[in-house]
Amino acid sequence: MVIFPAIDIKGGKCVRLTKGDFSTVVKVADNYMDTAARFIEAGAEWIHMIDLDGAKLKQPKNADIFLDVARNTPLKVQVGGGIRSLEIAESYIKGGVSRVILGSVAVEQPELVKNAVREFGAQRVAVGIDAKNGMVATNGWLETSKVNFISLAREMGAAGVRYFIFTDIDKDGTLSQPNHAKTKRLQEEVADFGGNVTASGGIKTINNIMTLKKNKIYGAICGKSIYSGTLDLAKAIKKAQDVDVDGKGQG
Repeated sequence: MVIFPAIDIKGGKCVRLTKGDFSTVVKVADNYMDTAARFIEAGAEWIHMIDLDGAKLKQPKNADIFLDVARNTPLKVQVGGGIRSLEIAESYIKGGVSRVILGSVAVEQPELVKNAVREFGAQRVAVGIDAKNGMVATNGWLETSKVNFISLAREMGAAGVRYFIFTDIDKDGTLSQPNHAKTKRLQEEVADFGGNVTASGGIKTINNIMTLKKNKIYGAICGKSIYSGTLDLAKAIKKAQDVDVDGKGQG
């Protein structure tokens, strides 16, 4: 299982939101590179970074920050927010980003996602499925579609997508534990075609990580829990990488 420590960027600063509400923005760190360095010290191999401005404005606004981390740290960078064309995705991947996250376009331009997988490979593309009451939210979570989260995952799987990031918006930034039931259900649905689900939103403690691992979830995005001190990143990474009792490791 992979632990993805997270940095959300707004106005060039490291912040966190609660339930995706931009009015709840709180600065959580002074410097993104110092924060990335701490993640590396804890044993992280990946970092999850979101361009909050980009998600809202539908175009990248903090790309230089993500590319700086990709080029100047050993971390594999996973980036989302404002990626709405193949050209933007390509600029990130050519700049050293390991995986781009396509969110709103999965609903609005599904053909673009299919083309991205074909162009860059399934390892380089993830679809972000952000749901409120089971329905997919778009445009920085400011709008809710009429598309069910399971239906979208099936459609994207048929398009070649193998990595999914599932966020229950009502859990995001709340430290109230993930929506284990919906996350597990999604993983079971996408497992049929080799899909991998990363859980995001509500993760607070090691126990949450262990439940996700038990449910065979591929990854866990941890943000507020790290910054608030409820989750020790180094311990979470170790637990996630431990070999299961049947001898099979995850991650």
